Amino acid sequence: MQLHKLHLVNFRNYTDQRLTLSPAVNVFCGENGQGKTNALEAILMLAVGKSHRTSRDKDVIAWNCDNAAIEGHVESLHASRTLRLELTNSGRKAYVNRVQQSKMTDFIGHFQVVLFAPEDLQLVKGSPKDRRRFIDMELGQTQPVYLHHLSHYQRALLQRNRLLKTGTSDPAMLSAFDEQLAQHGAHIVKRRFKFLEELKRFASAVYRDISDGREEFDFEYSSSIANLANADIDDVQRIAETFERSLYDRQSQDLRMGYTTVGPHRDDLDLYLNGQSVQSFASQGQQRTIALSLRLAEIDFIYHEVGEYPVLLLDDVLSELDDRRQRNLVLSMSRKVQTVITTTSLFHLEEELAARAQLFHVSSGIISDDNV
Repeated sequence: MQLHKLHLVNFRNYTDQRLTLSPAVNVFCGENGQGKTNALEAILMLAVGKSHRTSRDKDVIAWNCDNAAIEGHVESLHASRTLRLELTNSGRKAYVNRVQQSKMTDFIGHFQVVLFAPEDLQLVKGSPKDRRRFIDMELGQTQPVYLHHLSHYQRALLQRNRLLKTGTSDPAMLSAFDEQLAQHGAHIVKRRFKFLEELKRFASAVYRDISDGREEFDFEYSSSIANLANADIDDVQRIAETFERSLYDRQSQDLRMGYTTVGPHRDDLDLYLNGQSVQSFASQGQQRTIALSLRLAEIDFIYHEVGEYPVLLLDDVLSELDDRRQRNLVLSMSRKVQTVITTTSLFHLEEELAARAQLFHVSSGIISDDNV
C-alpha cells in the first residue's frame, strides 16, 4: 500500500500544499516548528479519521479559517482510491473516490498506516487510556466493524453515566443501558483479545531479536469484567451475559460514584519483561524498546490481516534510537514498506537510507523537493 499524492488545504500551517511521494522512502527535513509533524498528522488522519495530537477538529484548521481539507491518492494491490476529509468547526465530511460516506466507519479501513513517534513511550509509561487508544486505533484500521461497536458502546456509556450522575436509581432505564453496553462491549472485548493474541506473536519476536534473546517480552489484556474466563472469549453471547451481570452487581457502587466502573472503557494492557511488570521494573531503554516492538509488530499484523504492508511514518525518532540493533530493525522495515520520515538533520540518516530517499525541505508550512 502506498500514498502517491497528498494535498493539504488550510491544515495546521499549510495553506495549499501538494506533494507527490516516492513509493520507497520520503524524508521531510527542517527545523522544529516548521510543519513536519503536521504533514504526518494529516496522513494519519486519512487512515484513522482522527488526529493523534488532539480530539478537536478545530485544532487542525488553520488560524482564521473556517475549514480545512486533506486529500490523498492511495494505491493498493487491488485498487486505487482518492480519500478526502473536509473539516469544519461544526463537523466533517469524508469521501472515497468523490463519493461522500454516510459514516466515518465507511471511510476508515481504505488506507493503513503505522506511526512511530517520541510520545509512543506513553504506551508503556502512560495511563490505561493511552494503551486502549493504541488498541482502538489499530483495530479500527483493520476491522471497521469494530468502530461500529465502539461508537455504539460509547454512546450508551455516555447516557448511562448521565443517568448515574443524577443519583436516581431507575431500574428499567439502567437495565436498558446495561443491555446495550453488554451487547456492544462483548464484541469489543472479543476483538481486543483476538487482536492482542496475534500482536503478541509479532511483538515478542521483535523484542527477542532486539535483545538477542536475553529478555522475553509478554503482555496480557486485563479485563475489568468479573469472572470472564479465557474459555468465554470465543463466545460473544457468553461475554455479554457475564458483562451484564457485572454491571448489575456494580449498580450500587456506580450510583455512589456517579459513573460506570466496569467495562471495556476501564480495561488495560499489562506489560511484562521476563515475567515482571514493565512499569515497575523496566529501564527507560527497555521501555523504549517495548514501544518500538509494539509499533513494528503492527506492521506485520496489518500485513497478516489485509495482505499488504501499511505506510510507515517515523516522526523524528531515528535520532532517539541509539541502540544500533533498533535502528537497523527500523531501517530494514523501511526497505519493504513505503516510509515517511521527519528529521531536523540528515546526519540522523544512515548513508544507505539517504541515498535512496526522496528529500523534501520543510520551512514555514511549505514543503519543497529542492536539494536539502
